[in-house]
Amino acid sequence: MSAILVDTLSNPATPAGDRAAVVAAERRKSFLLRFWIGTGIFFMVLPGTVLGFSNLLAISAHHGLQAISPAWIQAHGFSQVFGWIGSFVLGIGFYSQPHTRANRGRLPITCWGLWTAGLTLHWLAVGYLWQWRVVLPIAGGLQFAAILLFLHAARQHKLPTAGAGSGEARARTQPRIEPWMQSVLVSNAALLVALAINFVEGVRLAIDGAAPAIPHRFDQSFLVLLGWGFLAPLVWGFSARWLPIFLGAAPVRGRLLQIAVAVDLIGVVLGMVHQTILMAPLLAAAAILAAIAMRVFPVPERPAKTIGLHPSFPFFLRLAYAWSIAASLLGIWASWSDVHGGIWGGSRHALTVGFAAMMVMTVGPRILPHFAGVRGLRSPRLMFATLLLLFAGCTLRVSMEPLAYEGILPFAWKLLPFSGCLELGAVLLFALQLILTFTLEPSIFAAAEPRRASA
Repeated sequence: MSAILVDTLSNPATPAGDRAAVVAAERRKSFLLRFWIGTGIFFMVLPGTVLGFSNLLAISAHHGLQAISPAWIQAHGFSQVFGWIGSFVLGIGFYSQPHTRANRGRLPITCWGLWTAGLTLHWLAVGYLWQWRVVLPIAGGLQFAAILLFLHAARQHKLPTAGAGSGEARARTQPRIEPWMQSVLVSNAALLVALAINFVEGVRLAIDGAAPAIPHRFDQSFLVLLGWGFLAPLVWGFSARWLPIFLGAAPVRGRLLQIAVAVDLIGVVLGMVHQTILMAPLLAAAAILAAIAMRVFPVPERPAKTIGLHPSFPFFLRLAYAWSIAASLLGIWASWSDVHGGIWGGSRHALTVGFAAMMVMTVGPRILPHFAGVRGLRSPRLMFATLLLLFAGCTLRVSMEPLAYEGILPFAWKLLPFSGCLELGAVLLFALQLILTFTLEPSIFAAAEPRRASA
């Protein structure tokens, strides 16, 4: 529930007309957020996880990537990063923006329509080769247009700022953007660059490509941009904003977070130019510094806020950050020893599933119900089952993938499909949790109805 709505409903002196206007505006924003979350759930489940699971079965059966099209693998990753995480990010971004003229009109729903159409067309073009020379660049153009519309709307959002110092020093300087927002802005910039690259590469493939798959070498650098340029700073930024509240931890070390993001960006640039030996230790340093800046692992100052959630909430938050560090350390190993892609695959899986997905599935049940206009999470026990399955699946996948791909333990090929089953179960439970919560839980707007009716 937004602060504006809380203030409106808690103040008995608020005129009935103002109360009705605020409630109606917040209801529209929550309703639009459900569109974005619904889109994210769809692409998370079907072209994301189900397609990824079928890919894993084929790879495990043939002991390698030779039996599957690179386009199918890329369609799975695209749907997970852009279709799931990207949709959630844009939806929360629109919800967080003030109710300005731009956000009251058609812009938000237009942006959602462009984004969803672009995702759908990309899936059809890359996954099913449907008129891909025409559809692929159109899909990229629609998504790029959507992110430009989102950033245009976000320009009217006053950024959170903090004084540069105290006393006379603060008076002589301009307020600066808070470190958590700086990290989110870096992530947004990386998303914009990634979508621009996707659009340009889609046009290039349509003109002279033999298939709608990005070439392997270029794809590896693109994955660095998505993983460590977009996802990592995004999670760090929102963690710095919310974790001190949720975990009861001391305030974030803002300067250290800025250093972590700066080191991460240098690593991403090196990765984009294929300097992986130099990239890997920088990304590891950034992951460790970010966890220290967030004070994730020390004993918190206050009890964690777990009302309405499963008590394991703090444990899985910390576990997600452990996965981010594990992903970076696997990256160091991969930069020296990877031959067949198994170590790099384990590193990426630890980052995208162990870190990013686990953070979404842990923090999402805490914030999404209130943002979407319902009173709380439907089932804390279902939340625990989701996170437990995700942890088990990710652990099995990350540990077995290097052993299988690199030929260290051939029996590991037989265990990889079980990791996919566990992760698919986690995704389905997470989707079920959100659907049940949004459809069955009472609305937070009900408190305003009696007053509006009596006015």
